[in-house]
Amino acid sequence: MNRIAIVTGAGSGIGRASAIALLNAGWHVVLAGRRGDALQQSLAEAGAAASRALAVPTDVREPDSVKALFEQTRQAFGRLDLLFNNAGCGTPAMPLEDLSFEQWRMVVDINLTGAFLCTQEAFRLMKDQTPRGGRIINNGSISAHAPRPFSAPYTATKHAITGLTKATALDGRAYDIACGQIDIGNAATEMTDRMAAGVIQPRGDMMIEPRMDVRHVADAIVQMAALPLEANVQFMTIMATKMPFVGRG
Repeated sequence: MNRIAIVTGAGSGIGRASAIALLNAGWHVVLAGRRGDALQQSLAEAGAAASRALAVPTDVREPDSVKALFEQTRQAFGRLDLLFNNAGCGTPAMPLEDLSFEQWRMVVDINLTGAFLCTQEAFRLMKDQTPRGGRIINNGSISAHAPRPFSAPYTATKHAITGLTKATALDGRAYDIACGQIDIGNAATEMTDRMAAGVIQPRGDMMIEPRMDVRHVADAIVQMAALPLEANVQFMTIMATKMPFVGRG
């Protein structure tokens, strides 16, 4: 039986790498993201495997857009086995009191509300399909554990994702829906390019931080996705070994 996945934020970074890795592992993948041109670039990078892919421009902040994504998936493939809630954004580093309401709301709407809306639609599809059930993986980030300076919106939403992961795992048990979370630290993507030049540390100094190849994250997603539904990686932390997280840094 074909395995069907949806990856949000699939037009760049971790989402693009994960979608391509799933395609290379034999999955059929629906790539969702706000920019259609970026999704097409992801398909181009997938090569021949893109024949098993479908690009659906989607704004996860909008309920109607999310509903359309899952309906197109149902029409094209008939079922859903995996949702990777990956779409996310942050704000420029700035003091908490200087953040605008619009900046706060944008991060909450994309990182948290978007993940909830997609999870809700995934439940509706996974509960009613045969065989029943499926898997949801949430991108939690190292910020689900510890904040960076001047990152209140991003940190708040990623802590909230941990709560959503636990609630989803609990509520999904009755329907054979497994939910886990991957917490990623310093994967080499456009979002972390600034770390090569140095980012602010808790003491106020700047430091260049080590990064890891994003392919390691994509491989971890494939590994989590390959488990039978009787088993689940509840939480996985994958990070650049020498990034300042464990211990005093």
